[in-house]
Amino acid sequence: MDKGYDSHTYEKVGQWFEEHREEMAEDIKRLVRIPSISDPQAETGPFGKACRDAMDEMLAMGRKYGFFSENKEYYVGTIGREKKDWNNTIGLWNHLDVVPLGEGWDYAPFDPVVRDGYLIGRGAQDNKGPAVAMLYVMRCIRDLKLDMKHEICLFVGCDEERGMADLEYYGSRYPFPALSMIADCGFPVCYGEKGILEGWAAADDSFSEDVIDLYGGSAGNIIPDRAVLVLRDRPELEEPLRQLPEALQAEKEEGQIRITARGTSRHSAFPEGSVNAIHELAKAVCASSLLKEEDRKLLHFIEEATSDYYGERIGIAYEDEVSGRLTCAGTVLKLQEGKAALQFNIRYSITADPEHMEAVLDGFCRTSGYHWELIRNSAPNYFPKERKEVALLTSLFNELTGSDSKPYVMGGGTYARKLPNAFGYGIGSMPEREDDRASELFAKGHGGAHEPDEGLDLKKLLDAAKIYTMAMLTLNDCEISGNPQV
Repeated sequence: MDKGYDSHTYEKVGQWFEEHREEMAEDIKRLVRIPSISDPQAETGPFGKACRDAMDEMLAMGRKYGFFSENKEYYVGTIGREKKDWNNTIGLWNHLDVVPLGEGWDYAPFDPVVRDGYLIGRGAQDNKGPAVAMLYVMRCIRDLKLDMKHEICLFVGCDEERGMADLEYYGSRYPFPALSMIADCGFPVCYGEKGILEGWAAADDSFSEDVIDLYGGSAGNIIPDRAVLVLRDRPELEEPLRQLPEALQAEKEEGQIRITARGTSRHSAFPEGSVNAIHELAKAVCASSLLKEEDRKLLHFIEEATSDYYGERIGIAYEDEVSGRLTCAGTVLKLQEGKAALQFNIRYSITADPEHMEAVLDGFCRTSGYHWELIRNSAPNYFPKERKEVALLTSLFNELTGSDSKPYVMGGGTYARKLPNAFGYGIGSMPEREDDRASELFAKGHGGAHEPDEGLDLKKLLDAAKIYTMAMLTLNDCEISGNPQV
């Protein structure tokens, strides 16, 4: 059977990337060394000095390799041609901000190292490695003088993990490309993303003075791996402390008791396999006699609200054929003036009604002395599955990898939801390699995006970049301006 791509071109592309393997890894390290956690409250705007440094480094890299780089007020940077035909431009989108560290790292998060083919450091996989790979895709096409019908422009932002204010700013002032592809998910084509609903369940009443502090989690989109309750030490707590599960750690210091629960973190959009430390803490303490009854009731709400990942206990469970099951996770817990507040990160199905969900959430909260406070509702994204691009790029991935993968919808949120005419394509979900030693290299709950010891498989990244290069050529068969093709 004839191939749907040119074998000779693919061979040349593969050779080019092999020759640039080490250089690409070093460029990724340059970005990973920068602790670019987005902070809109920082003195240096818009997202903090580290995000500015990451943007400067990435745009300098683009200039070094002969492209025209533009800084859009440190919200978004572009790398490509100086004069752009936006109606004939394919945008490749990545982000340079990273999620907070969490706890439990075995490696230094911002001192990247390569071990057994993995580049380890916060942001290596999500999303600095792919950002550099997209720049190399552009270099490869230019260096090999491959025939391109469309222009390519690389876009990098600095607030994807926190709320995508970077794209909202950019879109209000600058043009978008005719077609956008986001290298921040898995192959083949991700043609839809669930909606994201975030908010606080805030207590109406304070804990008693026996509860000094209560906290857990570091970011809304990470299942928390640590949660802490600090109590005033009292003699009658000795026996309840001895009866706590062994998994919990209790320490006494200066008239206080600090109880710590540990969990296993994962991205909140894909919570399966994780252990929510907030739930583990609330469940164990509520089963004991450590708290007075009114305090126990306030904590029992947190136990129930975090008891499953699908909104079943709350009453918002939902599933549709297009995008599957809703997920709901309590991810950040804090105490403000003695009142508990639990943040929810909900990934709702494309056909779900977010207004109805909010009404149910508020009702659930009010039955236990809490109320609902909305943070944001980010609407779902949907790129019609029937579009020609979906079929072509899915077929290309399957041919090049020997896979039989299907286009899909996911719970994760990428820039696609803020862009017109956009879909996700890679770079994850590459076929496993026989010599992969990830299970030996990383402890359970480590090595993934949003996890401690985040690791990037350099061999898979290289192979994904080859596929992306061929994808750009495949899109020569599509008209990206005017009426979409089906």
